[in-house]
Amino acid sequence: MKLDKVIAVRTHKTVYRDGNLAVKVFDDDYSKADILNEALNQARAEQTALHVPTLQEVTKVDGKWAIVSDYIAGQTLAQLMQDHPEKKAEYMELFVELQLQVHAQTSPLMTLLRDKMNRKINQSGLDATTRYELHTRLDGMPKHNKLCHGDFNPKNIIIRDDGVAFLLDWAHATQGNASADAARTYLLFWLDGDIEGAESYLNLFCKKSDTARQYVQKWIPIVAASQIVKGNPQERELLMHWVNVVDYE
Repeated sequence: MKLDKVIAVRTHKTVYRDGNLAVKVFDDDYSKADILNEALNQARAEQTALHVPTLQEVTKVDGKWAIVSDYIAGQTLAQLMQDHPEKKAEYMELFVELQLQVHAQTSPLMTLLRDKMNRKINQSGLDATTRYELHTRLDGMPKHNKLCHGDFNPKNIIIRDDGVAFLLDWAHATQGNASADAARTYLLFWLDGDIEGAESYLNLFCKKSDTARQYVQKWIPIVAASQIVKGNPQERELLMHWVNVVDYE
């Protein structure tokens, strides 16, 4: 493999292009189980009606684990939003439509979102009273089996030159309640500092999916607690604010 062209750098991983392949190389200390689970999630996502890069292999490159997929030529939706701010509303419409297409799918072998959230709450380091409140809230939420991406943001969407959108990075995919997935996307906009984008996104998602805003907001403390597990100190203060908000107007 010729890994001399970097196409993306993420926390603990670097993505290279090798001809018609995209090679995601993970840091030495990255969990092997998590890497294999990401590859399995991607393979399962391929079985839906969505456009997902084809998984080619899981291998080792210079002693590091790597996931090899088809390279998709195009621009990320995040790049397009940045380069054409006058079209941001149009791109946000496309973004929400693509997420609704994800939620229209089912993938019965994906991890249950509810199980993952309960596990993350336990790992959050929050006090017992807060954990109890979050577990109770989660238990009271309606149980669905929709495909949830888990990290749906404009950086994980590539628009090919012919306009076809491909969805990347299935590491956090689950099956469960679509409003939890929307709450996470809303939170990701906030964590990226795009408050206006967060509000625009949530209003549009609720309108297009005919979902009450308050219903999505009830998921925010749960997904914020799960995000705390990543241990990013820069995010912790904002996430703690969301976790500690019990009721919304």
